[in-house]
Amino acid sequence: MSHLNKLYGNLLEVENLNVEFPSVYGAVHAVRNISFNMGREKVAIVGESGSGKSQAGRALLGLSQGNVSADKLRFDGLNLQNLSTRAYREIRGKRISMVMQDPKYSLNPVMTIGKQMVEACQIQMKLSKKQSYKRCIDMLEAVRIRNPQRVFKAYPHEVSGGMGQRIMIAMMLLSNPDLLIADEPTSALDVTVQLQVLAIMDDLVKERGMGLILISHDLPLVASFCDRILVMYAGRIVEEIEASKLEQAQHPYTKGLLSCLPSNVVKGQPLSTLQRQDSWLNATLGSRGELV
Repeated sequence: MSHLNKLYGNLLEVENLNVEFPSVYGAVHAVRNISFNMGREKVAIVGESGSGKSQAGRALLGLSQGNVSADKLRFDGLNLQNLSTRAYREIRGKRISMVMQDPKYSLNPVMTIGKQMVEACQIQMKLSKKQSYKRCIDMLEAVRIRNPQRVFKAYPHEVSGGMGQRIMIAMMLLSNPDLLIADEPTSALDVTVQLQVLAIMDDLVKERGMGLILISHDLPLVASFCDRILVMYAGRIVEEIEASKLEQAQHPYTKGLLSCLPSNVVKGQPLSTLQRQDSWLNATLGSRGELV
């Protein structure tokens, strides 16, 4: 475990988490022996597409289609590996929620937004229809939707991408979860709306004392928003660093990602491309940050 893990509480403890998928060519290792702890803080998991970020998040929720194993997988003292399917359902949505990448595919297109939210309230919180309605309107207001009554009656195709993301965040926060996993929540949004959605999540995390795992490939964004960053490459966590010190990253993969970012200083030059090396798969950082 990194020295950074010791600075935070243990809302979530993950030790040697693996996710494998069988194939005709043998097992495909989507997640390889990742370990981290987190408290009620904002942790980012970053890396290229296919690095295992989303599969790690799905494994925590018990939603992965692959074979999941771990030496330790504990949430607020509960051993997630020993939970029955029914017990996992009691936690999923109520105590751990996940915002998927694209609301167009997460919301039911033939049901109004209000009906979907009320259904979630009644199943997760056992509220009456009247109580559910009030709870849903309150949550839509919490994510800064100006006319929640109108949105409540709308269908998913009648709202914009940014509003769709806000609705998904509102739905995932209905039960006041302790941990929110947000998978690329701003990837399809323009810069202004991105900042609005992040500001909403930041306020909700502070006000409700939640933990947040933000899955992203946007290094500048997570550096300005999160407390810590876990960098994944080929299914492994190759570096863990405080977000404010991202520019001091030591792993060659992290350095390579940073070097590929566009710069306002150097204009008219082609963007750098990442030159991968086989040695990165086994390279790790020691306790002092040196490559070993």
